[in-house]
Amino acid sequence: MDKKVLFSLRNVKKYFPLKKKSIFQKEQLYVRANEDINIDIYEGETLGLVGESGCGKSTLGRTLLQLYPATEGEILYYGDDPTGENPVDLTKLSKEEIRKMRNDLQLIFQDPYSSLNPRMTVGQIITEGLKAHNLIKKDDKDSQKYILDVMEKCGLAPYFVHRYPHQFSGGQRQRIGIARSVALNPKFIVADEPVSALDVSIQSQIINLLLDLKEQENLTYLFISHDLSVIKYISDRVGVMYLGNIVELTETKKLYEHPMHPYTEALLSAIPTTDVENKKKIKILEGDIPSPINPPSGCKFHTRCRYCTEVCVEVVPEMRELEPGHFVACHHPLGME
Repeated sequence: MDKKVLFSLRNVKKYFPLKKKSIFQKEQLYVRANEDINIDIYEGETLGLVGESGCGKSTLGRTLLQLYPATEGEILYYGDDPTGENPVDLTKLSKEEIRKMRNDLQLIFQDPYSSLNPRMTVGQIITEGLKAHNLIKKDDKDSQKYILDVMEKCGLAPYFVHRYPHQFSGGQRQRIGIARSVALNPKFIVADEPVSALDVSIQSQIINLLLDLKEQENLTYLFISHDLSVIKYISDRVGVMYLGNIVELTETKKLYEHPMHPYTEALLSAIPTTDVENKKKIKILEGDIPSPINPPSGCKFHTRCRYCTEVCVEVVPEMRELEPGHFVACHHPLGME
């Protein structure tokens, strides 16, 4: 059975302009957060996005939802089109048109402390989006029951409904944030490092909650994280990002068993392990991440790559499908003759 495409990103770029240092500076400089992103997201899958801090993961998630307008490219959304022939290009929509689609496209924020309004109760926080989209009426008993049902799905007790965010732990606050997103019955959720601020024991509870909600509500996730163990557990496919570019994209199992990009190899070798007998040699990445304002020529990873040759310095590698469903942007992919 063919998988149905929900999102199709084509040559998406997101640049942030920098303030000019003086009136004599002619050239406008940009932070190149995302560069030529080409990716499909299928309905019902969890696409993991992994990479070092500052590589543009969160920016891509927010650009996808048009919280940041894309600098260039197309973001085609097929959610309202069962035939798959007339997608909506989100980059062409006005603010008002995007606002009407917000109940389909939701975001779970990274920080459960700053993403909740301290002056609102849990009930008000979850109800806010529903009221904005005219999905519930004021003082409607069915609406109140619906709010309590959503809370129960997300592991929140009914008596929490009149409490304020400061009365909860980090894990409970993140559950409130998830309930706020799920209440609108979205088709797609960007989970922006939703467990990175939580204790390890709580992380597993939140991840299992997200997996349960995915099954119950038929959700599609873009799950952003820098923790490769979390990504391995929750994702169906994984995209590896370096300095604004996707450098490798494939199914989770393939990526962890047979990484083809040197950057992926280095990331996987750095995962902590308790297996004393099969201890892997850590392939340490030399040097710092180059500046996203003035990235290196050719392959952006060549300044830190142990397999670098002259072609890497001069030519930008194309994203190629080297195995069925395994895309790599590298001149010297690992494990290939």
